[in-house]
Amino acid sequence: MIGLDRDLLAAHAAGDLGALVTLYQQAAAQADGAEGAAFYLTHAHVFALETGHPDAPALRQQLVAQGRESTLPPPRAPFR
Repeated sequence: MIGLDRDLLAAHAAGDLGALVTLYQQAAAQADGAEGAAFYLTHAHVFALETGHPDAPALRQQLVAQGRESTLPPPRAPFR
């Protein structure tokens, strides 16, 4: 993951949030163990939310499936 770490640092330095989504997803896939994978996946999700990235819902679902995030409650009716 040395090359991936270098790419992550470069994307952070450049402020390239779209690249960070992709790179953190790659890091999650390559991580040793569930804790590391969840750490990287959470970062991918945060950057996806910040950019409106199309992978945001799928990333959230992965976190839910891992027990790292909870499902959203149904919306409430507005007060009258």
